[in-house]
Amino acid sequence: MKKKSLFQEIWSQKFFHFWALLGVIFVFVISYASTFGLVIAFKNYNIADGLAGMFAGPWVGFKHFSDFFIDANFVRILRNTLVLSGLKLLFSFPMPVLLAIFLTEMRFDRLRRFSQTVSYLPHFVSWVVVASIVQVFFNSMSSGLINSMLLQIGAIDNAISFLTDPRAFWALAVLSDAWKESGWWAIIFIAAIASIDPGLYEAASIDGASRMQRIWHITLPGISHSIGVVLIISLGNIFTGGMSGSNFDQSFLMGNNMVLDASEIIPTYVYKMGILAGRYSYATAIGMFQAAISLIFIFGANYFSGKLQGQDEGLLL
Repeated sequence: MKKKSLFQEIWSQKFFHFWALLGVIFVFVISYASTFGLVIAFKNYNIADGLAGMFAGPWVGFKHFSDFFIDANFVRILRNTLVLSGLKLLFSFPMPVLLAIFLTEMRFDRLRRFSQTVSYLPHFVSWVVVASIVQVFFNSMSSGLINSMLLQIGAIDNAISFLTDPRAFWALAVLSDAWKESGWWAIIFIAAIASIDPGLYEAASIDGASRMQRIWHITLPGISHSIGVVLIISLGNIFTGGMSGSNFDQSFLMGNNMVLDASEIIPTYVYKMGILAGRYSYATAIGMFQAAISLIFIFGANYFSGKLQGQDEGLLL
């Protein structure tokens, strides 16, 4: 048979290459071409000047960055972002690991499949719906399910203002995030557990190891690499307010003027400064600061993860 040339090979698969090319163009436009707009962080950009204003506007250097650092809201916003991220890492991050172990240890296949499906379905629920559910459950009026239940059993005399108390916002944010995302992240760890050699469990059982001993000495070490990778990804999102990339939605929808001191994080502040206030250069500078710190966290976590495992390279690079 005559060997096809490279052009003939590509032409014979033109339909697949066409759709692959669309994906490449999409990624280039969204992820690469748009980065040219970051130049307005160092300029006084006026939206009335259009695209030409991105390059023709007056150069101000790091003025917008310094303005953010001396902003009266800087400390509060940075505190809220770091505290929310830290709480989610502390409480939400272990949940997918524990859920994955719990599901894989179930003996009844139907119950396991049902539980897994129920656990990851909330991931596909919009934060708009989740915020509405939180509103229904934690409404400060007697119509709120939690307050109604506590009042009926006599645990409290007056309804608790969960949604207007800044001290309660962080707890509600962590709980809702864990409920929504734990099942989705658990899929990664379930797949990692499935790749562990079953012979290790059989040998441990023969040696008299209990179920908890098998989990501690086989399961957890077997998925340690996956845990490290997810942890690095989570640390990359630490300046967005948590593990997932949808922390803006959560803080924006669940926050209100009463809890602004606890709910305002860097992404919501960027939205207010850029979209609402029209300070595009200032908002872009804040976004660049957030991205730069997140990148440092990713590389730092990747480097130290490799050192902890005695490798010259990290888990990702």
